[in-house]
This record gives sequence, C-alpha cells and structure tokens, in this order.
Amino acid sequence: MEDITLYFCLALLLAVLVVVVLAIQLGKANKKNNAMQLQLSRLEGQVYAQQLSDIDNKLNPHLFKNVLNAIQSHAYQTYHSLDSLSSVLDYILYESKKQYVTPQQEIAFALSLIEIYRIKLSPLFELKVKKKINENEPLYHQHLMTPMVSIDLIENAFKHADLQSPNAFISITFEFKENNFMLTVANKISNKQPLKKEKQGLGGKILEQRLQIIYKENYKLDKFIENDVYITHLKINLLEHKAKMLAAR
Repeated sequence: MEDITLYFCLALLLAVLVVVVLAIQLGKANKKNNAMQLQLSRLEGQVYAQQLSDIDNKLNPHLFKNVLNAIQSHAYQTYHSLDSLSSVLDYILYESKKQYVTPQQEIAFALSLIEIYRIKLSPLFELKVKKKINENEPLYHQHLMTPMVSIDLIENAFKHADLQSPNAFISITFEFKENNFMLTVANKISNKQPLKKEKQGLGGKILEQRLQIIYKENYKLDKFIENDVYITHLKINLLEHKAKMLAAR
C-alpha cells in the first residue's frame, strides 16, 4: 500500500513538474510571439510610411502642375484666384506632410482647389458645390483625414466633363454626418476622347493605394456611369478608423 501511495505521489509530482515546465515554455513562447508581433507591426509601419512617402512624391508635383496649368490658361483672372491659390499652396507645403488633418481642413482645401479650377469654366457652365456638414460632431475637428484625399475625384470631374454642351454640369457634394466623411462628384461625360498621355490614370491608382494603406476596410469608393453621367462616391468611417488607431497603440 505504501508503495502505491509513493508511486502515486511521485506521479503527481512529475505531472506538476510537467505542467510547470509547459507553463514556463508557454510563457516564453507568448513573450517571444508578442515581441515578434511588435517587431512585425513596426516593420509594417515602416513599409506603410515608405509607401505613403513614395505616393506623396508622385502626388504633389502632379497637383502643382494641374493647379499652375489652370492659372496659366486664364491668366487674366489670376488676381481673383490668388486667395484660393495661396490656401492651396499652404496646404500642399505644410499640411500635406502631416499624417492626418481634420475633415474641416481637408474640405476647406478642396473648396479652394475648386475655386481655382472654376476659372477654366465659362460663366454659364453649371458648377454645383454643396456642403451637408454637421460641424458640431467632435470628429469633424479631429486629425483623422489623410491630406488631399479629395483631389483625384475633383480633378477627374474637371478633366473629363463635357464643358461645351448646354446640359453639361459638374456637381460636388461634401458631407459629414454620423462620423462619416463623404464626397460625391458627378459630371456629364464628354463625347470627345481625351488625349492619351503617359502615366494616365496615376491619380486614381494613388488614391486607392492611400485609402487601402490607411483606412483598409473602413472606407468605400464607388465609381459608376448613369445616363451619361459619371459618378464617384467616397465614404470614410472615421469613428471605426479612430477606434483601430487607439487599439493599435
């Protein structure tokens, strides 16, 4: 009987030792895994930062060229667009280098950009710009927007719109409600084939790259044609994006 009791005690002790050893090994493995996850997150952050840096290097000169072309094409109206030009250049030079700006800043920049492009249009051309914004929402004033995310949708409307026919138009609507930034741009499609240029469509690819890198599944970009009208709609859920930013810290 004593032998059985001794054997049982030894077996129990051995089992406890095995559990302790396994627990220690598991703890070490978890610690190592956490360290690897942290290192991986840092590496991903470096990759994303490099990708965004490469994108910015392509984006800013492209925007400068388009803005200056708009001013040059109607030099006699330059005086009236100096305020808008100053705002746009300040934003490009200073705010665009930041990781995030507020939705309020991004919309103000986009409105100044539209005023610059307006000088290319006939006074009779129908350019509709609307704002449906709840400025009392806290996220409207928080730094959650990637700078210049509005550029491509607006530029494409002016580039591909039918500017000659009597029923031609461009419609741009900014919305901010329930913590969502929304931009809808619509334009009557021109029957004229645009001139093919090298690197055509660069802006669209850059926009989608930036949205995917920064907002991942917290955005939606739709593009479609309806009755000869090209429509693009961008929606960014800033509340979900902020929650994931906080969780990643």
